[in-house]
Amino acid sequence: MKRPVPRSRMRLAAGRTYFMWKRYLQWVLDRTAFARTFSEMDLAHCIFRHETPTLRELKDVDMWLQHNKQTNLQLAAKRLNGLILRPGETMSYWRLIGSPSKRKGYKPGMVL
Repeated sequence: MKRPVPRSRMRLAAGRTYFMWKRYLQWVLDRTAFARTFSEMDLAHCIFRHETPTLRELKDVDMWLQHNKQTNLQLAAKRLNGLILRPGETMSYWRLIGSPSKRKGYKPGMVL
């Protein structure tokens, strides 16, 4: 397993701020049509369905990380549930879910 490059707190904060504002600026300047419409009722047709196990015995991975991953996926799925993606629209996880912060209930977990 490759270890992350050690960086100072100031470098991490600067990098995070830079890429966050770069993304915001790109959203404004690109004029991309992002999906924003949600439906609270079940739709008539299911186009795609996928299931994958979220808990597995993995070598050198503590199970609490996988349980936290489940919690994080549930929080993210609630923000995406009911989204209607029309032709020509772009779906952006960052615009819909936002930053996965502790304040929003996200827990330390596995990186997907």
